[in-house]
Amino acid sequence: MLEQKSTEPKQPVVEQGTLFDKTELERLTVKRTHWEETSVKKSSQRVPERDNLFTTSSVPIERVYMPQDNANLDYTRDLGLPGEYPYTRGVQPTMYRAKPWTMRMFAGFGTAEDTNARFKYLLKQGQTGLSTAFDMATLYGYDTDHPLAAGEFGKCGVAVSSLADMEVLFADLPLDKITTSMTINSPASAIWAMYIVNAEKRGFPMASLGGTLQNDILKEYIAQKEFLFPPEPSLRLVVDTIEFGTRYMPRWNTISISGYHIREAGATAVQELAFTIADGLAYVDAALERGLKIDEFAPRLSFFFDVHNDFFEEIAKFRAGRRLWARLMRERYGAKDPRSWMMRCHAQTAGVSLTAQQPENNVVRTAVQALAAVLGGTNSLHTNSLDEALALPTEKAALIALRTQQIIASESGVVNTVDPLGGSYFVEGLTDETEHAAMEYIKRIDELGGVLACIQNGFFQREIAESAYRYQQEIDQHKRTIVGVNDYLMDEQIKVPTLYVDYAGERAHLARLKRVREERDASAVRHALDNLRRAAEGTENTMPALIEAVRAYATLSEVMDVFRSVFGDYMEPAVF
Repeated sequence: MLEQKSTEPKQPVVEQGTLFDKTELERLTVKRTHWEETSVKKSSQRVPERDNLFTTSSVPIERVYMPQDNANLDYTRDLGLPGEYPYTRGVQPTMYRAKPWTMRMFAGFGTAEDTNARFKYLLKQGQTGLSTAFDMATLYGYDTDHPLAAGEFGKCGVAVSSLADMEVLFADLPLDKITTSMTINSPASAIWAMYIVNAEKRGFPMASLGGTLQNDILKEYIAQKEFLFPPEPSLRLVVDTIEFGTRYMPRWNTISISGYHIREAGATAVQELAFTIADGLAYVDAALERGLKIDEFAPRLSFFFDVHNDFFEEIAKFRAGRRLWARLMRERYGAKDPRSWMMRCHAQTAGVSLTAQQPENNVVRTAVQALAAVLGGTNSLHTNSLDEALALPTEKAALIALRTQQIIASESGVVNTVDPLGGSYFVEGLTDETEHAAMEYIKRIDELGGVLACIQNGFFQREIAESAYRYQQEIDQHKRTIVGVNDYLMDEQIKVPTLYVDYAGERAHLARLKRVREERDASAVRHALDNLRRAAEGTENTMPALIEAVRAYATLSEVMDVFRSVFGDYMEPAVF
């Protein structure tokens, strides 16, 4: 007797965990081959494809992406829902449908008064968070009247030599209602102490303060080179801030692990992601060694990424980074709190992509990069100004940059759904490729002895130098077009107004510094600096002693000189 056939529709055979039917993938592979041999071949004979179709990081791009390029994609494992592990689609369930990202324009120039006025202007124009740039002397831990600070006053940020400057810098601002980011590294704990003391003097307890301290010293040795002390004691100071923030400042991100400067130095998108995550793991290891528990401090770790010109590569980088960090936190470190798995990040459009030639073009570059950051799911964003290849941004240029974000948020429609490019064959394929390539780098770093060993042996520096050299060769050989630089040139010189920092502001700043030294209690300063020295020479957390010192109006140089005398200066080994 013949077996009766079922009248129920046959269910497709699906590979366990994957989205696509194996039989259908095989059929599509045949169809793709036929398409390439017929339609593509005919089209290419008539209009040949261009050469050099690769990302900004020189990753080759396929002609078309199809389900085969996502054959192993498991939705629950690799994507999930927004606000849930592995956070590929974003760290909040409703993302920008609830509220836009924080618009945090980087600002700082000249005197504390100048920058305070710029802060107030930007807040009035709709900025939703503050981001502070410091001048070169401050970044290297020197008072403005130090011989090594000559000629640097206020030119790349605001000068802060003592608590008196911090008091002016944040005067009349609601520090309990806004969040403040401060981009500073070697002197980060001292500058943070000044911010804390100023807030407390105005009636804002430290527990009420929200913000972010960049404080990522490891990337200084890798890329930006604004280090002061050897890596080991510098890492100790970072852990001091992590421990202090964990205990007393629950709203503060005590470190912003930064890929931005790594990318600006010439790294690829994959190198930026991998080296940044490796640095993050080094901070986690150091905090655990201090005795902190992973779920005590990991929820307040934050990240900072560059957004370059390659639209889809940058989107994939953000998505891959969240997934990779979540997996490492949960699987390598056993973190149980979902907040510990989240990679919360700030983004800034690529300063290195801005051109002095035809500077108005930078408005377009910034808009493309900002849109990529938003579609990638950033939590806050700074947009560069059109004149930043020439000077610090003018008020008008900064306003255009802020309006760029506001137009994206209010007019583009990209905020209406979460992760709108999720499921794109191209984006998912590139996300997966980026994650795997970054993880391979992290494994190599581990095999070479970790981040500190790779700083000493020059691994990071060589990798970045080679990438930067390759990128510049591609420009020089016209394999890569930079509009207005190596193509679409114009004979006429286009000039834009630029910001000028005058000497009157420096004189006013120096006069305030002189008054501080004359009017403070000298014995209290000596006592506080002695306490700081004892803390630095021992093993206790240096933050309480730093707070005591800056409260007594010890200057930045005086505080950092204590650390210099205890830890010594660092000279980078030659790398070939």
